[in-house]
Amino acid sequence: MNNLDINSALKKLFALHSFGVKLGLESIKSFLSFLGNPQLKLKTIHIAGSNGKGSTAAFITSILMEAGYKVGLYTSPHFIRYNERILINGKQIDDHVVAEFITHYWEYIIKNQLTFFEVTTALAFQYYNDMEVDYAVIETGLGGRLDATNVINPLGVVITSISLEHTNILGNNISSIAFEKASIIKQGKKVFTAKLAPEAKTVVACKSKEENCQLFRLEEYINEKDDVLELYEEDIHLNESNVPLKGLYQRYNAALAVLVVTKLEICEKKTTLVNGIINVVKNTGIQGRYEYLQKDPTLILDSAHNIAGITEFMSEFKRESKNYKKKIVLFGVLKDKAVDQMLSELNKSFDEIHLTQIDNERTAKIEDLKKICKKQNITVNVETDAVKYIKHFLTGDKENCLVVIGSMYLIGKVKICMQ
Repeated sequence: MNNLDINSALKKLFALHSFGVKLGLESIKSFLSFLGNPQLKLKTIHIAGSNGKGSTAAFITSILMEAGYKVGLYTSPHFIRYNERILINGKQIDDHVVAEFITHYWEYIIKNQLTFFEVTTALAFQYYNDMEVDYAVIETGLGGRLDATNVINPLGVVITSISLEHTNILGNNISSIAFEKASIIKQGKKVFTAKLAPEAKTVVACKSKEENCQLFRLEEYINEKDDVLELYEEDIHLNESNVPLKGLYQRYNAALAVLVVTKLEICEKKTTLVNGIINVVKNTGIQGRYEYLQKDPTLILDSAHNIAGITEFMSEFKRESKNYKKKIVLFGVLKDKAVDQMLSELNKSFDEIHLTQIDNERTAKIEDLKKICKKQNITVNVETDAVKYIKHFLTGDKENCLVVIGSMYLIGKVKICMQ
């Protein structure tokens, strides 16, 4: 396949966004049955949550790679290239595999009006089966219960932190959202949870009991002291020096990953566990998490796309904010988020707030963002060209800091244009 083939195939695939978000498993199950149900031939670990699922998935994958396994990692969305979504041992799926799959099954895809995410998910399962991976780490897209990934029979299920998001689809309270995400729990499988709000904890516990699952709560296996997390059964201490992703919350994600692979009895060797955490960036290429794109002046990118993510980011940023003369934030997000709370939180720590609009049909529009800011008496600037503004910032005072935060679509656009 030449380059024209992949470009043509991806153009067709991205056009499927016109079918929107289709909640339901009938179409994906039919397509996978047509493919021979490759997903049922895989050893999988299934991950859902509002925050931390991508990082936790990356830590699990990295540990398994250090143990010598061939590991598939399925995440979404991508930052720069579509192929980032489907990895094996950190290597992106080849263009020709994507092009061949889309071309070969295009008639079926159109006839049955499959969505972009349904096709991508099926492609990932087919690819991992064809390539005979030892394990596949699968991150849900939206929610869990009706998410296209919820067709696997996993070894274990992981629920990361849960917060208000996609409220128009998943529900407008933590219990409702927890119900959607906990619905990936399968009969008799081991269930692993991050630290959850009480109402989410109750929902997950009830679902685990209903499905006769053994439940492992992270807080029952760790001690925290002076920003160091200790997993006392493994005698592993997680701190700034051995967890390359910045922030205490990333140490919790790393600890959850260790809990998963040890209790699933896939990997228990201490050196392998630690090396998997240390080498997570090298092994998986994870990006967009408190990522320094430049220093002097400082440019930080973070894909915190809901209030919990913003709060976690700010808890870490406050540690270094005193080092900067002026602190500026450029913010863009999708409309189905708690935007008012996010802006309120950002306003507490930044000297200037700049708003931008994402090139996505679900974007929070500038006029709506301005109305929210006016109601909260927040002074804002509008950037119609985010990249142009960033490049201008980088020519300014070297003691200033710009944080670009919000949707992964915004972070991806910035990364593409700043290459």
